[in-house]
Amino acid sequence: MTNRVQKRGFATRPSDPDTWIRTPDAKTNGTGIDPGFSARLTIDVTPALRGRIKIVAFQRGITVADMLRALLAREYPDDGQTAP
Repeated sequence: MTNRVQKRGFATRPSDPDTWIRTPDAKTNGTGIDPGFSARLTIDVTPALRGRIKIVAFQRGITVADMLRALLAREYPDDGQTAP
């Protein structure tokens, strides 16, 4: 009888939430983001707003993530000043 090797499933996460949050995401290519570390941000939006965001991103030919990163970077620049 052979022993089964336990594989990590597609959606498994570390049992400790702090470890999961601090774990760097997979390296991105061509996004302009520092591949050394990125943090995941989860927000709740209405289905209608999600749909509008996806449509605009598609029309611009970019991903939703790239569009929202640019929006957040504009609103919260590195110099610490917020947009008016």
